[in-house]
Amino acid sequence: MPGNRDGGTSTPAVTHPPEARRSAAAERGPAPGPPEEGSAAGVVARSVASRTLRLLLATVTGMLIARTLQPEGRGTYAVIATAASMAMILGHLSVERSQISMWADRARHRALTSNSLVLGLTLGGVSALAGLGLTALGLLPTASPLMGLALLAVPFGVAAINLNGIALLRSQADAVNRGALAAAMTQCLPLLVIIAIGDLTVTSVVVCWTISITVPFFLMLWTLRPLSLRGDARLARRQLAVGGRYHAGRVAFHFLMTVDVLLLDGLDSAAAAGIYTVAVTVLALTRIPADAIAQVALPRQACADTRDAEQVTARTLRLNLLISAAFIGTLAAASPVLVPLVYGESFAGSVVPLLVLAPGAVALTMIRLVEQHLVRLERPMVMTAIAVGALAANVLLNLVLIPRWGAAGASLASTATYIPMAVLEIAWFARSAGIPMRSFLPRPGDVRLLLTRLAALAVTGRRGRRAARQAG
Repeated sequence: MPGNRDGGTSTPAVTHPPEARRSAAAERGPAPGPPEEGSAAGVVARSVASRTLRLLLATVTGMLIARTLQPEGRGTYAVIATAASMAMILGHLSVERSQISMWADRARHRALTSNSLVLGLTLGGVSALAGLGLTALGLLPTASPLMGLALLAVPFGVAAINLNGIALLRSQADAVNRGALAAAMTQCLPLLVIIAIGDLTVTSVVVCWTISITVPFFLMLWTLRPLSLRGDARLARRQLAVGGRYHAGRVAFHFLMTVDVLLLDGLDSAAAAGIYTVAVTVLALTRIPADAIAQVALPRQACADTRDAEQVTARTLRLNLLISAAFIGTLAAASPVLVPLVYGESFAGSVVPLLVLAPGAVALTMIRLVEQHLVRLERPMVMTAIAVGALAANVLLNLVLIPRWGAAGASLASTATYIPMAVLEIAWFARSAGIPMRSFLPRPGDVRLLLTRLAALAVTGRRGRRAARQAG
C-alpha cells in the first residue's frame, strides 16, 4: 500500500538549528514560491479527479484479473509485480530524497534535473541485472521467466521516480498525474481488448504491467525537456551520499508495505495472497485525496522557511486525518456488498482483511506527509530506525498470525505496525516544531474550511461548464 526534505546547506549531513537554516536560506535569497492558495486548491481538485479515474481504471483492471485468473492466478501475478517493484525501490537509492534536501538552492536545479535521469537509468539498470541474476539462482520468491520480463521495466521505473520528484518540486503535479493516469490506461485498456478477442493469461497481465511502468518515464521526459544525459558527477556523489543515508529506511518502509504478500504466498498460498491484494487494492481508493494533498504540499514543505513549513505540515496533517477517516470509514462500511459485487463471490474472503486493515490505512495517509517534513531535520538514522523497527515487528507478527488467520492475520500485522509508526513520526515532528499532539486532531474550523473549499470548487466547475457550453 506506499515519504523528504530540504536541508539547503552545503553540508547536508550536518544538523543545523532552525535559526541557522533560516539564516542560510535568507543568504541564498527567496526560494521559488509555492502556488497561490486558489491555484493549490485547483491542483488538489485536479489531482483528486486524476487519481479517482486512475484508481477506477485500476479497479477495473483488478476486477478483470481477479475474475479471469481467480485467486491463484492473481496471486502469482501479484508476487511477480511485487518482486519487480521491490527491485525498483532497492535500486533507486532514495535519490529523490536528496533532490528535496538540495532543492532550496536554485543554482542546483538544472544539475539535479539532469542527474535525476542519469542516476535513475544507471541505478535501475544495475538493479534489474541483479534481479535477473537472483532469478536465475532461484533466490527470488518466483522462478517464473515472467520475472525477467517484469524486471525490464525497472530502469524506467527508477528514472520515473526521480523525474516525478523533480516535477513535484517544480509544482508540476498535473504532469505527474497525467503520467500516472496514462500508466493506468496502458494497463487496463489492452486487457479489455485481450479479453474481448481471447483468453487473459498471467503472461499477458505481466506484459501489460511492464509496459505501464515505462509510460510515465517517457511522458516525464517530454514534460521536463530539454534533459541532458551529461550529469554533474560531483553533485551525483553528494546525492548518493545523502540519499544513501535515508535509503535503508525507505527500503524498510516499502518492504513493510509489500512483504506480507510474499509471506502469504510462502506461508499460506497464492490464493491467500490474491485475497489479500484485493483488500489492499480496494483500500487504495481511500488514499486519493490524501496523496493529492501531500503532492501539492511538498513544494511548500521544501521551499518555505522552517516555521512556515511546520505550519503547513500541521495544517495538512489535520486535513488528511479528517478526509481519510471519512473515506476509509465509508468504504469499509460498504465493503461487504462492494467487494463480492465487483470482484465476484470467490473474493468475499477479502472483506474481513479489508476491515482489519482499515485503521492502518488511516495511519498510512499521515506517514507520507509527515516524512516530507522530517527530512528537513536531517536525522536519517532516526527515520531509518523507525522504519526498520516497524518492518521487523511486521515480519514477526506475520510469521505468527498468517499460519493462524491467513489474509486476516496479515492485515492485523500491518495495522499493528502502521499505527505505531505514524504515531512515532508525528510525535517526533510535534516535538521538533514545539506543537502539542492535540493540534493534529481535526477541529470544527477544519471541517468548515473543507466544506467551503469544496463548495467553491463546485461553483468554479459549474461556471467552467457553463462557459464551455456558451463557447460551443
